[in-house]
Amino acid sequence: MRPTSAIPLIPGAEPFSHSGSSTGVLLCHGFTGSPHSMRPWAEHLAEAGLTVELPRLPGHGTTWQDMAATGTDDWYAAVEAALLDLAERCDEVFVMGLSMGGALTLRLLQDHPDLVSGVVLVNPSLAMEDRRLAFIEPFRSVAARLLPSTPGISSDVSLERVSEGGYDRIPTASAATLPKLWRTVQEGMSGLRGPILAYRSTQDHVVGPNSLRILARRAVDARLTIHLLHDSYHVATLDHDAATIFEGSLAFVREHSRSEEGADR
Repeated sequence: MRPTSAIPLIPGAEPFSHSGSSTGVLLCHGFTGSPHSMRPWAEHLAEAGLTVELPRLPGHGTTWQDMAATGTDDWYAAVEAALLDLAERCDEVFVMGLSMGGALTLRLLQDHPDLVSGVVLVNPSLAMEDRRLAFIEPFRSVAARLLPSTPGISSDVSLERVSEGGYDRIPTASAATLPKLWRTVQEGMSGLRGPILAYRSTQDHVVGPNSLRILARRAVDARLTIHLLHDSYHVATLDHDAATIFEGSLAFVREHSRSEEGADR
């Protein structure tokens, strides 16, 4: 992965960090998106007194060409480093993810069950929606040269004049790494433990219902709760149901927190 620091950021794509109580929250944004889609959520949790980290995933928030040099291993390494840092500073950490960020969130729970106290998912992408990726994955380099990018689906929000601040093109090379992440997460679902709160929009033009069906079927030992969102599209964190997600996730943290300080705020 090449460095991306010299490339200007899309306005609003900056990471967010807040030092608060001994209860930490790590937020993971989605594929081709940026912290812009999660910032109101992060600010809500910060205002409640929690310690919050919302990193920008490598290659995101700049240009799709920049993103083409990155993949799921880079994105997971970034959120894993953020989790380990939070765990050093906090007594407990909750992880929350939108779309592909939901897959990263579950992988963190799989790899670090001792560090993650609970997770919140919003329209998580956990399974293949575009079957073409199965054919592209083994020939990632060739496919990327022949077809560097494809049209993207950004700002799937029912509210008018609301932008996610994501890319309108999907880099083929990066997309071809997604099946590996989905396989890893699905293969480890049976070992998931702890509380999981998931939100699913009934009108989602990016991720279908199969992802949460797979999670419900395989994560038999997790305490999974699913809430339906009837007034939002895929990027529900910027849509009509945003307040429901923000307040519900804060209540989730308070319910499952071991820290009296984090629970009482």
